[in-house]
Amino acid sequence: MGLIAEFREFALKGNVLDLAVGVIIGGAFGGIVNSLIKDIIMPVVGLAGNVDFSEAKLLLRAKDAANPKSSDIFLSYGNFITIFINFIILAAAIFLVVKLFNNARKRFEKEKAAPPPAGPSSTDKLLMEIRDALKSGR
Repeated sequence: MGLIAEFREFALKGNVLDLAVGVIIGGAFGGIVNSLIKDIIMPVVGLAGNVDFSEAKLLLRAKDAANPKSSDIFLSYGNFITIFINFIILAAAIFLVVKLFNNARKRFEKEKAAPPPAGPSSTDKLLMEIRDALKSGR
């Protein structure tokens, strides 16, 4: 099979389309959750005090007065804390969406009536007749 034919077979599989749709919806969902964090949750948390960690930093080395080309060296940990909090909130939101989806799917599957068990196939019937004949000694 040629390379182009293999690629066409890969690209036209349903899984690739499902993945593409998932990525697009995931990006949109990320935007929704980021807005939830930035516009709704953080202002409420901000009522408790200053929660803007983005500018938080630790001075590691001050500018050397003898060397005018030197500069302060900071460990900027504030943006990391903000991104980490956003990740935790995003992970919780995704967890809740998946949990709701799984609960709805379980409920839907319960509502579907299980089909009655099928009777034995013609092959099974023939095998049972042979078994019964062997048992009876015919």
